[in-house]
Amino acid sequence: MSQTSDKQRPTPRAGIMDIEAYVPGKSAAPAGVAKVHKLSSNENPLGPSPKAIEAAREVAAKLDIYPDGTARRLREAIAEVHGLNAANIICSNGSDEILGLLAQTYLSPGDEAVITEHAFMVYKIYIQSAGATPVTVKETDEHADIDAMLAAVTSRTKIVFLANPNNPTGTYIPFQEVRRLHAGLPRHVLLVLDAAYAEYVRRNDYEAGIELVGSAENVVMTRTFSKIGLGGARIGWMYAPTHIVDAINRIRGPFNVNTTAIEAGIAAIRDRDHVERSVSHNQTWLTWLSEELTKLGLRVTPSVGNFILIHFPDDEKYSAAKADDYLSARGFILRRVSGYGFPNALRMTVGTEEANRGVVAALTTFLKS
Repeated sequence: MSQTSDKQRPTPRAGIMDIEAYVPGKSAAPAGVAKVHKLSSNENPLGPSPKAIEAAREVAAKLDIYPDGTARRLREAIAEVHGLNAANIICSNGSDEILGLLAQTYLSPGDEAVITEHAFMVYKIYIQSAGATPVTVKETDEHADIDAMLAAVTSRTKIVFLANPNNPTGTYIPFQEVRRLHAGLPRHVLLVLDAAYAEYVRRNDYEAGIELVGSAENVVMTRTFSKIGLGGARIGWMYAPTHIVDAINRIRGPFNVNTTAIEAGIAAIRDRDHVERSVSHNQTWLTWLSEELTKLGLRVTPSVGNFILIHFPDDEKYSAAKADDYLSARGFILRRVSGYGFPNALRMTVGTEEANRGVVAALTTFLKS
């Protein structure tokens, strides 16, 4: 087939077509599977807060009216729960949007941004979309290596992205190490702390980043409502110094959080009972899954999130791909993570009791087959 001349149609700017598109986890089983357990997207198995559902229903008759472009009431609810200044919060269409806006605002062609080797894929996408270069740093035992990250910083570095906990590994680094990373960065380099799974972490040496943001000029923290039950509403938020909030507000969309999301989000973040039930369920089954899968001879990366990374034997017969096909045929949809550097692993969301027990039972049979 002959190539169409660039002058005969619009063409993307240089570098865009070099970006590897993000591929979300699958959500459907093969035809004929009666019941599907979707465990590929780290959603809350308890669903959304009942109060959030009611709030969304109540606003349905007002969908002809534009939302508040500043999401003021949502920002105030977030500030109330976390003890923050609402003026230092920006809400967004998922935390992904904030990550993209930060790259767009602070990266230019020729700049560099540091990421870790198994980091969330969208970092690299947003870095490249800004015309900058992603610098990927090796991890140690599937944990971010602070010394390696600091060694990767050059005169061209403008942003360092750190997911804590990380996806898809579920690992975290103690906040003392995060502070060491920040202390080693030049003041003009922006440290982005992606704390999407912060609600689920129950470790005494973990912090999401609020205190560091409050005391520094070059640190932001991003969060999401998606993991605790509102993935479909697409609500993210950032806590940041005033000068960064001012810059991001100049380029974000004027109505980037819709009315339904705003009202559902306000109700959800104030429903602390639902949050605690969700976290408690996760703690119980995260431990159980890790123990049971380990008993099967599978390696499980220690996780503090609402998912686990399951590693399969170096045996084609029992590979992650074969396990994925086997599980999918029985209605258990897990996440392939080859694109994250784990060609022989599957990421599994902590699900309902039925789903969790079902996966373990299916894998028990698979490994004996």
